[in-house]
Amino acid sequence: MESLVKIYLRLLQETDAKIFRYLYPNIDWNERCIAIIGAKGIGKTTMLLQHIKSSFENKDEALFASIDNTWFANHTIFELADEFYMNGGTHLFLDEIHYYPNWAAEIKNIYDSFPKLKIVFTGSSLLQIHKSSVDLSRRVVVETLEGLSFREYLKFEKIGEFPVFTLKEIVENHQNIALQITESVKIMPLFKKYLKHGYYLFYKEGLKKYDIKLQEAINNVIDIDIPAVENIEFVSRHKIKKLLAVLSALVPYTPNIAELSSAIESNRNLTIKYLSLLSSAKLLNLVSYKNKTIGDLTKPDKVLLNNTNLSYIFGDNANIGNARETFFVNQLNAISEVALAKQGDFVVDKYTFEVGGKKKTFDQIKDIPNSFVVADDIEVGHKNKIPLWLFGMMY
Repeated sequence: MESLVKIYLRLLQETDAKIFRYLYPNIDWNERCIAIIGAKGIGKTTMLLQHIKSSFENKDEALFASIDNTWFANHTIFELADEFYMNGGTHLFLDEIHYYPNWAAEIKNIYDSFPKLKIVFTGSSLLQIHKSSVDLSRRVVVETLEGLSFREYLKFEKIGEFPVFTLKEIVENHQNIALQITESVKIMPLFKKYLKHGYYLFYKEGLKKYDIKLQEAINNVIDIDIPAVENIEFVSRHKIKKLLAVLSALVPYTPNIAELSSAIESNRNLTIKYLSLLSSAKLLNLVSYKNKTIGDLTKPDKVLLNNTNLSYIFGDNANIGNARETFFVNQLNAISEVALAKQGDFVVDKYTFEVGGKKKTFDQIKDIPNSFVVADDIEVGHKNKIPLWLFGMMY
């Protein structure tokens, strides 16, 4: 355990605890067992270290350990918890839990064996804790961390710390909100930068290698995260990568499963399963018409990349029309459920939205109640025309 402690203390020393992600104050850190799930590269690890650094005067009461450390090749999580607890530890933080075989059973055993020990663990967005083979649902509080919103990007760039606005507030008061924000900020150049490299927290490490790091993160998700959660063979990983490459050139895309299956040399059921896995891994967004249930064997009605940063690393696909829809769905999915509209583009709650450029008209949605044009390249809207960037201020 000594080697883990050395790494923990070094990481703690190097962690900046000045700016926190949106989820941090919403977590009840007094819960006995907390799971924080989310995509790779969005700041789960940093959040744990920030919490320890800012909340524990005695750092020996806490321990952070990454499950991909080679220490776990010869030791179990339960052994770590036992030794840590015997030495006076009270809070155990485990990173990337999905790398550990049979992790759910061990977390349950730790929970039941050490009633005074608090556990926080992070995991892939693929984890479905309520479906684990042991009953963790009543023991674990699950929190989901999304990538950076445009609002958070402005905060991390030290442009301004703006409040979170609800969808209702934006729809009903968008002009006043936009006027207040743009009074002191040139918003459009910042928005265009965010679309290219503002969603993953590691952009703060420098932009020169951002695309390379993002490509590495994608490969890591497909080669390591998905196999750690789903029992798939190497050939399946290759087909998932091929599917993502094919889709990146087509999105926004109305899926033709037969064509996709042929392109990746797969069958219908597996192709739909791969789409579902890429969605759970936060690499795709699958959107369907309202009241349609999306399952492992259900074809979605529209496929988008998960966020605009992915659009730009795939090259030619990064046209502004695609980026607009991708951004809108990505930001709205974090706070509500987005469905396709029969007239217009998307339905969220009781509102219908048509997404486009600043010259976009109301022709397609003119007779629909609670309908709005979401327009890019405008700082401030008017009546039922709302600036696209403003939908990045909701978390």
